[in-house]
Amino acid sequence: MNDEHYMQMALDLAARGRGTTSPNPMVGAVVVQNGMVVGRGYHQYAGGAHAEVHAIEAAGDAARGATLYVNLEPCNHTGRTPPCTRQIVEAGLQRVVIGMRDPNPKVTGGGVEFLKAQGVEVTCGVCAEPARELNEVFIKYIRTGRPFVTAKCAATLDGRMAARSGDSKWVTGEASRAFVHELRHAADAILVGAGTIAADDPLLTTRLTGRASKDPTRIILDTRLRTAPTAKVLNPSSAAETVLVAGTEASAAAREKTFAKGVRVIVAETREGRIDLDRLMDQLGRMGLTSILIEGGSRVLGSAFRAGIVDKVCFFYAPLLTGGDDGIPILSGAGAETMQDCIRLERISFRRFGDDVMIAGYVKGTEH
Repeated sequence: MNDEHYMQMALDLAARGRGTTSPNPMVGAVVVQNGMVVGRGYHQYAGGAHAEVHAIEAAGDAARGATLYVNLEPCNHTGRTPPCTRQIVEAGLQRVVIGMRDPNPKVTGGGVEFLKAQGVEVTCGVCAEPARELNEVFIKYIRTGRPFVTAKCAATLDGRMAARSGDSKWVTGEASRAFVHELRHAADAILVGAGTIAADDPLLTTRLTGRASKDPTRIILDTRLRTAPTAKVLNPSSAAETVLVAGTEASAAAREKTFAKGVRVIVAETREGRIDLDRLMDQLGRMGLTSILIEGGSRVLGSAFRAGIVDKVCFFYAPLLTGGDDGIPILSGAGAETMQDCIRLERISFRRFGDDVMIAGYVKGTEH
């Protein structure tokens, strides 16, 4: 077995923490002694023990002289928990293999240098690209203080999110919709416009089959606070918060209105009568939200791309055609003047969900 094999094991373990570790990264660790795995663990939730600690405790005395595989550089500072580097040294580990260095500019390299100074052999950069992709949210947030934004939509092959009547149930099949709940579980927040609330009255909660799920914070762009107080999103049986984003144009009376428990109003800057999404991302970042899933509709999605806040795209296409140009498009508003001006995606991937196809990619020029 080689380093890549054991690092992949660590990455698979780390992914078990998806949706529960924010604002911390997902980290997995494996202890290997004489070609045998003697301990493993992963970071399960923010504030809990780190992956290295779980793996070392599972290994017990077998950790002495062994190799530790971990997808992110072990911490060398005291936060909610003691430094992992000290526990690595105390356990007598001989070698540490790391997927990627800590992206936090304030601490990067500190763990590596401490371990080397204590006589531990360190190898960095094993499975570096998968390690970065796994923690793309953490990387952006720790470097910029802004959330990682994923734009999601479900559309027909001719690019329509809904028929001309506005009917959109259901564009894609059950398998696609089930995966969207995985995306919701992984995200800190889900963002839609007030128009989506008025048209569909969604709950915007997470429903996973066979295991516990986490509801995201629900963010509603409602410039003038016109969302009906009876809307399901304002009255969910959910522990997650609902945030109404009002513009400065909203009346004082509307902003001071009392909503249901778990609902709060924040005021954001506007541009041309709409919420300034670029400035809003700074605001949401200060609220501790590290990742946002935008689920539409077309005005919000169009505004998000024009504002340059989108990092990643997950577009689901169903084998359907509306057969005309009068349905609701994926994006609305002014588009590119020329093909050269189009928003370009890179690192494209494809995935089948029944008869549907998801095309995912990263907006070129964004930090990820």
